[in-house]
Amino acid sequence: MPKFAANLGFLFTEVDFLDRFAAARRAGFRAVELPFPYAHAHADLKEAAEQSAVEVVLFNLPPGDREKGERGIACHPDRTAEFRESVTTALGYAKALRCPRVNCLAGIPPAGADPARVRAAIVENLRYAAAAFADAGMTALVEPISARAMPGFYLNTTAQALDLIREVGAANLKVEYDIFHMQAMEGDLARTIEANLARIGHIQFADAPDRHEPGTGEVNFDFLFGWIDRLGYDGWIGAEYAPTRTTGESLGWLKRYL
Repeated sequence: MPKFAANLGFLFTEVDFLDRFAAARRAGFRAVELPFPYAHAHADLKEAAEQSAVEVVLFNLPPGDREKGERGIACHPDRTAEFRESVTTALGYAKALRCPRVNCLAGIPPAGADPARVRAAIVENLRYAAAAFADAGMTALVEPISARAMPGFYLNTTAQALDLIREVGAANLKVEYDIFHMQAMEGDLARTIEANLARIGHIQFADAPDRHEPGTGEVNFDFLFGWIDRLGYDGWIGAEYAPTRTTGESLGWLKRYL
């Protein structure tokens, strides 16, 4: 049976952030994802998760300056020291929350940057992050994101992410495979997941093309969730969609898996 995690950046936004852990558990989720936990103290997040009896299974590295449009700094050649500081910060949260996976956002390369320097920077940074997380028994992830959703993002396809992972050469660096983004960029979801299952460390989803709940777009989730389960994937599948109604009203897709 597939295992689903609620992304608390997208779901249960009707309530304050720390109250979303309990709301997710009441809805039937046994795990949650956090986009960026850094606005809250370790202890407050840990208490919210423990009192709600949910696992924290994923969050992202600090993204840089979001107000300036930054979506990660791993590919920024002149910010290696800042990236390493962000890894240290994330490790503190991951250890406190017993979170086994952290997504290392590739980011958008600086305008005019030499592509060779950009590549060298992201390879070096991911090697550093993967080694740091390996020492803690954790998995580092990289996520390809669709060019439509995030123009200029460094990784847009599964193949690009896999090529980067091969170059980095770390056993604990895997793909965060987002069904919404990959449907937009390449389609062929079932076969791509099957071919690369061993290198996929986490899956997320929203329906396409508008990033809402299953049943609002073009993806056959009844088939796809069953397919992923039959392949033997035993990780979490993160619900990272924008509900068209209240979160509770959008969860009809979940009932068959509870």
